[in-house]
Amino acid sequence: MYVSRGALSPARATAVVLGAALLVAGCSSAGDGDKPDDAGAKITQQPKGADPFWVNPDGTAARQVATYTKSGAKSDAEQIRKIAEQPTGEWIGPENPEQEARGFTEAAKRSDRTALLVLYNIPHRDCGQYSQGGAADGNAYRAWIDGVARGIGDRPALVVLEPDAVLHLVNGCTSDEFHEERYDLLKGAIAKLKSLKSTKVYLDAGNVGWGHPDQIFEPLQWAGVDQADGFAVNVSNFYSTQDSIAYGKQLSSKVGGRHFVIDTSRNGNGPYTEGNPDERWCNPPGRALGEAPTAKTADPLVDAYLWVKRPGESDGECKGGPKAGEWWPAYALDLAKESD
Repeated sequence: MYVSRGALSPARATAVVLGAALLVAGCSSAGDGDKPDDAGAKITQQPKGADPFWVNPDGTAARQVATYTKSGAKSDAEQIRKIAEQPTGEWIGPENPEQEARGFTEAAKRSDRTALLVLYNIPHRDCGQYSQGGAADGNAYRAWIDGVARGIGDRPALVVLEPDAVLHLVNGCTSDEFHEERYDLLKGAIAKLKSLKSTKVYLDAGNVGWGHPDQIFEPLQWAGVDQADGFAVNVSNFYSTQDSIAYGKQLSSKVGGRHFVIDTSRNGNGPYTEGNPDERWCNPPGRALGEAPTAKTADPLVDAYLWVKRPGESDGECKGGPKAGEWWPAYALDLAKESD
């Protein structure tokens, strides 16, 4: 039975890096429109040996660190620094995919790191829920993927492809009339991205709470997971790393031993178990940051722990939160404090 979906960050909240400068496009910033004092954050990269992924020194959390530091709220600044100093997913927006993908991957390459990109623009996205939207049609999506690919070029990137896109085919959320096209679009996206020199692709495969691997392994195969580097689990959700490894290993055994990655961004206290089961994924209280991103994991089938969902961004307009993907300082502070 379908239990919960990942709380997803919309592409419009993307921070864009261009050339040697780091710019923000379409993003709700921590400073309420004030120009940030980037010098206050002083964000650096993690050691490459354990964590090869790029930390955006001008991400929303870094801007919040700078704002708190400038105002003298040093304790809060240090809490948010726990988020700002870790690599998090860059969700590519719908309007300028080539420009954004190029900016992120160029910045990552200059730091000798791999860019972590999230592609979330499939037509009929999110079944009309908080993160509804996506490309207008199949041709628009293909053109968007082409733009992303041109932007990445031969630079290193790890791509998490279309959170919930396969899951929503399985659980009936996406209308039957769109199924054939979606499978074709996902296969095409994987083929295009895998044609690049240094890009790894992981197709989203749901989470522990929604159902069983038996329900999704064939749809993943129809969507082209065999041509990807593997699949992703727990994207934007809260299930423990241990449970996510167990789910991923069961699923891997059914799809040819494919490797997988786990979103550990907010799973430090596990899932929320109170209130309406259909809303437990949306801004649940008392959650905590999970394991830091790393390529050194507890199981050889797990290629990485990643922070795909950017901690501190709202899941949607529930429990007092702003729109999906908008930065929510109070929630970010709670996540950080709970991880002490």
